[in-house]
Amino acid sequence: MKGEILETLELLRKIAGSPGPSGYETTTREIIHALWEPLADEIRCDTLGNLIALQRGKSETPRPAIMGAAHMDEIALLVTGIEKGFLRIHAIGGIDRRILLGQEVIVHGKRELHGTIGMRPPHVLLPEERSTIPAWDKIFVDVGLPEAEVKQWVRIGDPITFTPPLSELKNKFVAGKAMDNRASVVALTLTMEILKHREHDWDFYAVATVQEEVGLTGAITGAYGINPQCAIAIDATFSTQYDDSGNGTFEINKGPTIGIGPNFHPQIVERLRDAANREEIPWQYEPASGCSGTDAWGIQVAREGIPTGLLSIPIRYMHQPVEMVALRDIERTARLLAHFVTDLEADYRPHWDDISEG
Repeated sequence: MKGEILETLELLRKIAGSPGPSGYETTTREIIHALWEPLADEIRCDTLGNLIALQRGKSETPRPAIMGAAHMDEIALLVTGIEKGFLRIHAIGGIDRRILLGQEVIVHGKRELHGTIGMRPPHVLLPEERSTIPAWDKIFVDVGLPEAEVKQWVRIGDPITFTPPLSELKNKFVAGKAMDNRASVVALTLTMEILKHREHDWDFYAVATVQEEVGLTGAITGAYGINPQCAIAIDATFSTQYDDSGNGTFEINKGPTIGIGPNFHPQIVERLRDAANREEIPWQYEPASGCSGTDAWGIQVAREGIPTGLLSIPIRYMHQPVEMVALRDIERTARLLAHFVTDLEADYRPHWDDISEG
């Protein structure tokens, strides 16, 4: 599509740059709502905070429904105490303490406060302390205010997010915070844009889920409420990098991965593969022998069970403020999901007989 790269970049800049820790996704949800509303026939927020947009199919009612889910929450920090004007912190989601020191952050209290994460300088550390990862009680956020003012604006339980802006790199790569999983939210947004101009028999529910990083709760409740006949989760996966190219890593800029394993219905896997091959969209198999750790795991067992697939976008440096993604992979993921949806026949239902071995 003409102008697709620029559009993808600007969508990613807007969505990824917003603060939306698990359980505190309001700002991110409002931004996505504004982007999705012109593309949707209906849009709503459920009780847990999932954003749900419906694009109606063209077949006769009652129509089958497919759910496309991408989580909008991000890893972040939580204020757990205030001591002498410094903020004690802990993780929201999977935070590696090694990446915290020297980071710039925003404390989302009664007012936003910029701060830095620091600890005692190496000159005054004991030799054994210099070679160890600092414990949580050794790491603080400093907002540069005296204790009385800190307590005026900051409360226990306030979230803290990282601040690095999106960086444009060579070869249409970008890096920044929250590519996991805002890159997938952008792919879902582009899917909706494509489907807006195509006929499809099934109802398509685009869902920006909450709280994936702390237990897949948005996917579980969202799938229960929608009760679709099948679902595709979109998430991030581990890309190869200079010191890691073994099993469980996948080439960046070579298309999305298609999950294969017990978490994923074989017919969904087969249809995703066939759609990608037919449309000449590069893709990679990603085997998962058990829990995929994604929204697909929560969706699969909602209600009496939902046939589920997974598309994942390779990302370098996951769960760091410099996550790297290829814009082309986001766009390829959107194209593949859109073709998958439009290929669904009105009378098709995923089932367990006549599954090929291809």
